[in-house]
Amino acid sequence: MKPANAIQERVFEFLKQYPPFNLIAQEQLRQLAGQVRVQYLEPKQVLFRQGDTPHEVFYVVRQGSVRLEQGPEEARRLVDVCDEGDVFGARALIAKKNYSSTATAAEETLVYGVSIALFDPVLRHNPEVVLYFAAGFAAGAPVQQGNMQETQAARRNLGSYTAHQPLHLEEVLTLETNHSKVTCTPQTTVRLAAQIMSDKDSSFILVVNEQEHPIGIVTDTDLRKRVVAGPISIEDSVSAVMSAPVITLKPNPHMAEALLLMMRHRVKHLCVTSNGTANSPAEGVLTEHHLLLAQGNNPAVLVQEIRQTQRIDSLPAIRNRAEELLQKYLEQDVNIAFIANILSEVNDALIVRALEYAESILGEPPLRYCWLSIGSEGREEQLLRTDQDNALVFEDAHAGQEMEAQAYFVKLAGLVNEVLASCGFERCPANMMAGNIKWCQPLHTWKQYFHAWIHEPTEEALLNASIFFDYRPVYGSFELAHQLTDYIYEHIQQERIFLPYLAKHALQSPPPLSFFRNFMVERGGGHKDQFDIKLRAMTPLVDAARVLTLDNRVAGENNTFKRFAKLAELEPQNAALYREAAVAYEIMMRHRALSGLRNHNTGRYISPEQLNKLERQTLRNTFKLISDVQELLQVRFQLNYLS
Repeated sequence: MKPANAIQERVFEFLKQYPPFNLIAQEQLRQLAGQVRVQYLEPKQVLFRQGDTPHEVFYVVRQGSVRLEQGPEEARRLVDVCDEGDVFGARALIAKKNYSSTATAAEETLVYGVSIALFDPVLRHNPEVVLYFAAGFAAGAPVQQGNMQETQAARRNLGSYTAHQPLHLEEVLTLETNHSKVTCTPQTTVRLAAQIMSDKDSSFILVVNEQEHPIGIVTDTDLRKRVVAGPISIEDSVSAVMSAPVITLKPNPHMAEALLLMMRHRVKHLCVTSNGTANSPAEGVLTEHHLLLAQGNNPAVLVQEIRQTQRIDSLPAIRNRAEELLQKYLEQDVNIAFIANILSEVNDALIVRALEYAESILGEPPLRYCWLSIGSEGREEQLLRTDQDNALVFEDAHAGQEMEAQAYFVKLAGLVNEVLASCGFERCPANMMAGNIKWCQPLHTWKQYFHAWIHEPTEEALLNASIFFDYRPVYGSFELAHQLTDYIYEHIQQERIFLPYLAKHALQSPPPLSFFRNFMVERGGGHKDQFDIKLRAMTPLVDAARVLTLDNRVAGENNTFKRFAKLAELEPQNAALYREAAVAYEIMMRHRALSGLRNHNTGRYISPEQLNKLERQTLRNTFKLISDVQELLQVRFQLNYLS
């Protein structure tokens, strides 16, 4: 018995280092460890294949690595690489489905097989473990992931964050029956059901029998797939389009229970009935939206609080909660473009509220004006609270009125810069802020700036152009910004030499890797031995997307993700490259945000020693895209011939 106990203890000591096992009570984990199956895999040995019936265990890599791949054997694509401590094969645990990928040992590998039957009670009673699987941290879990298959494994930070992250999974969910109970009979026509849904502003309608027992549900998705794009007529009865059976649960469920049911059955609607079964009257429907609202930091709530607060000194605390929201989204591997959009909404609301506050102090503006966000905030890509980058344009008037107006707007911008600084957005070291009179100018002066930058592309002009081209109107008269945009694109088309010079400028960022594929770190200063992910990895893609979008005469699109998406649409021959570049940029943004949260800074400088083997490989893979995109710039603009 002693040898068995010794093995059990070694398994226990290993598992307790890694999520989700570090979230389980030690005695319970020790019992699990005693039932773990140890399996040795030769290099290239297949553990299970895509489409296979699930095993009775899910797996943890003890030593070595396992590749998860999808598709036919002759054309498999890499989905994930599982390293030491990674969980995989958990699809059987959560979705009760056949394997969605093929698991192959990449080298000599030891894996632990954890019994699904023994683990199920843990999943039922431990909301933190539910969160682990809900967030998709187990490789191959049935959740939505990004598009760059070779870099899916860059999300291994649960252990760093969940210990202090407030969880709400034990919260009891309640329903307002009058809002969550939208019903019809099976004989109701699709047309009438859709009308009821529209009148009630509901994403669903519950189909019930005479006893009010639920027998099916019709959702917006059902209508799109089966009626709009399918064979069913709007005059048919809803019984032909409804999804059945309905997944039911008891009143006042815990969030963990609801979340687990939604995951297991891959649904977004759960029917609450009087006794939790389909053989009792329906009381309402719990939607994915309810779960979102039940979370502490709902972005819509934050924005509403910012807009409605009467006390400017309360804004910093509200903005701090947005940082908590960012952390939660990153833990759950939410799409970075979506996170950036959410935080941009929060930041924009903050700017607008600060401007309203400044106007209340200084009085009504003497002229129409527009506040412009520039840099990463202008591109809607500012995840962390980095330094401020903004500008202000006001309408043209006679000289005396312009001078008087400018004095007002500089004061107004100064107040706004002060409010933003109090909320954690440091002042720009280069003073590229609207409170600087140089960047608080009438429309005709801004036109002069851009005219000079476009027609006389010096190094300083190109630097300014790369910063100010990404402006985005946030508040005031957007027409002023639109007029400036029209002027800029008119002159870019006139001055053909400008884009090649801008492309050349885009190639000046130093390379991310050395000849030996080591990270190029800073050689001295306050960031010695750290990697500048902004300058060496992110800026080259931002600059390239900007130049290529301008070359395609696409006006008014600043966001790097959207720029690459538009380029993929306009240049089908390069579509794959642009899509990969967009995902590479997303991964870099994620790494920077995680680093910033971990180290309580802007995340710009990353210590390579803080990255595990897989994270380093993930970043190296994304860097390959930089050279590919820059080579495209080199060829398109014939930069070898540009002096």
